[in-house]
Amino acid sequence: MAGEHAWICGVGMVTPVGGQTAQTAASVRAGISTYEESAIYNKRFEPMTMALIPDDILPPLEDKLAGKSKLTSRQARMLQLAHLALTEVMESLPEGHQSPLPLVLVGPEPMPGRDQVIDGGFLRQLEAQSGIDFDNRLSKLCTTGRAGGVQALEVAMQLLASGEHDFVLLGGVDSYLDLFLLATLDSEDRVLANGVMDGFAPGEGAAFLLLCSDQARSALPKKPTVKIHTPGYAMERGHRYSKDTYTGSGLADAVTAALKALNNDPVATILSSMNGENFGAKEWGVAFMRNSSALDPALRFEHPAECFGDVGAASLPILAGLAATGLKQGYFNGPAMICCSSEGPQRGAVCMTAET
Repeated sequence: MAGEHAWICGVGMVTPVGGQTAQTAASVRAGISTYEESAIYNKRFEPMTMALIPDDILPPLEDKLAGKSKLTSRQARMLQLAHLALTEVMESLPEGHQSPLPLVLVGPEPMPGRDQVIDGGFLRQLEAQSGIDFDNRLSKLCTTGRAGGVQALEVAMQLLASGEHDFVLLGGVDSYLDLFLLATLDSEDRVLANGVMDGFAPGEGAAFLLLCSDQARSALPKKPTVKIHTPGYAMERGHRYSKDTYTGSGLADAVTAALKALNNDPVATILSSMNGENFGAKEWGVAFMRNSSALDPALRFEHPAECFGDVGAASLPILAGLAATGLKQGYFNGPAMICCSSEGPQRGAVCMTAET
């Protein structure tokens, strides 16, 4: 039925362990980590441990954007990251395809009491930076962080089901390289450093998935083999910045909803946005216990943040891109599941399968 799944026709990504998809996937598979002490010091005068992308692989900021005084350094860097990943994924578009595609983009969620990091103008700025036009009438922006990719996927599937476009772009971009953001996280003792035992390594990255429907797939000479299914989405009332009791039910409910797409076929591989903080481990424990009957006894659990740090809003597109690569090449057993949790209440999960 239309809207129940989409095919992944192409992937483009940039992370601290790779400037494109193949390099990132190979680095994560090999367990390579880019964690290192940064030049940014915390409140205890200890260097923060971060995972950053080298500046020299990023495209320069377009002149028309570089002159904009209202563009923050974080926004500018996100434009450069997105440009690099977007260029790679567009190479998967069938030759001769001319019409601008809808883009459903996931951006950072604001910290409590703070303004949005990006707004709808970011999509126009990305057009200017990349030189790639989007269908601005249908393009959308979700600013709910790690789990925002699930919301974006739902929108992308609805666009494909409408039949107005054969292909839709799903993307995410984020960077923690922002002194104000890092100072806020440091005030909560959340940034990994000497003496901080329950912290994470801030990272950055961008990824885009080129999605198509069954009908569009049938016309392709080289048919994609990995599909992504209807996601599960739920809210955690007791999230990190809530006063409600933290129960971990949000992620458990999202996983339960996502599993409906598999018709009792047990999940063999999970890729999670867990970043090393105990908070994420606790809620996964709840999700595992409540859904254990639907998981393979030999379940493989991956949390690639141990390689490239926390990539925030880019989590779902990056993890889905890694899962698609692993399923296609055969080193991940399917079905696979992606689990993502935002700082706020949003929780999401989605299953992926491969066909020969």
